[in-house]
Amino acid sequence: MVVTDAADLVTLRKASHARVDAALTALFDDQHAVSPRLEAAMRHGLLVGGKRLRPLLVYLAGRSLGASDDDLDAPAVAIELIHAYSLIHDDLPAMDDDDLRRGQPTVHKAFDEATAILAGDALQTLAFEVIAEAAHPRSSALIKTLAKASGRHGMVAGQALDLAAVGGLPDASALAHMHAHKTGALIVAAVRLGGLVAVDDHDPRLAALTRYAEAIGLAFQIHDDVLDVIGDTATLGKISGADAARQKPTYPSLLGLEGARQRAQALSDEAIAALAPLGERAAPLADLAHYMIERDH
Repeated sequence: MVVTDAADLVTLRKASHARVDAALTALFDDQHAVSPRLEAAMRHGLLVGGKRLRPLLVYLAGRSLGASDDDLDAPAVAIELIHAYSLIHDDLPAMDDDDLRRGQPTVHKAFDEATAILAGDALQTLAFEVIAEAAHPRSSALIKTLAKASGRHGMVAGQALDLAAVGGLPDASALAHMHAHKTGALIVAAVRLGGLVAVDDHDPRLAALTRYAEAIGLAFQIHDDVLDVIGDTATLGKISGADAARQKPTYPSLLGLEGARQRAQALSDEAIAALAPLGERAAPLADLAHYMIERDH
């Protein structure tokens, strides 16, 4: 596989970011606000900052199998809506009690706790509305993929495991299990959503994309743990050192900083190897695997 120039990935990221942001903004601009305060809180949690990595994965995975951007817009928007809702709820006092997200006050700080809960609820349901309205031939598979990744077998279960692990000392295997749900589930869903727009669930290339996504999902989280140790608040857009302050188990705490970095690199290599059946069209996904463990925020 020929890996493209890093500048090419930057261009792809910027184009994807602009495309999905325009679609996200249109969800509000085209609608009458029943509750202006709720709409403002939703906007704050969704449109203020963010890397938009999950929509990018939808676009890159779908394109690698021949899907058009027009057909990929709905799942790209939907996955970002779910991600935004999860961050709003994750930041709540009952969860991580964070004051800063993406360099801005968290939604419950900018508004209030009740409004933040409702904003998250509204973003979550809007995600499924967006996919349903797109009326893709495999809409049921898309909806099932997103629902399963978001709920009790995916992200929500991961959050429950994360809360239960505070102050404990799980081994690396237990930590991987938790992160495969809390962080990895939506990353895998993003890749599978993009793939399912192009092919059905039995296509072997979708299985290859899934293996790729599972590896980069864990690599992404390990690198997040590393950044929490070595990063600064201004660059990260959130309070650095927060995991250690809450006594959360992390990869650096279990493997050491260098051990965590080596594990992330091994997973990135594993992800790139999984892309072999897709050929040159998967080169941007390989570049993204490198970016996942090299980013500074």
